[in-house]
Amino acid sequence: MKITKKLGMTLLAVWLILNGLLQIMSIPIPAIGMIMVILAIASGVLILLGR
Repeated sequence: MKITKKLGMTLLAVWLILNGLLQIMSIPIPAIGMIMVILAIASGVLILLGR
């Protein structure tokens, strides 16, 4: 279970960094909304499974 929690926290960190960078920079990336949604759901599920 420790691996899933660590992976979930890593995905959460990536999501937070990307979210912050996207707020600062205005680079048009196609389908970034869907990528952010998938990252958020995956990290949330993995963190919950790690408990």
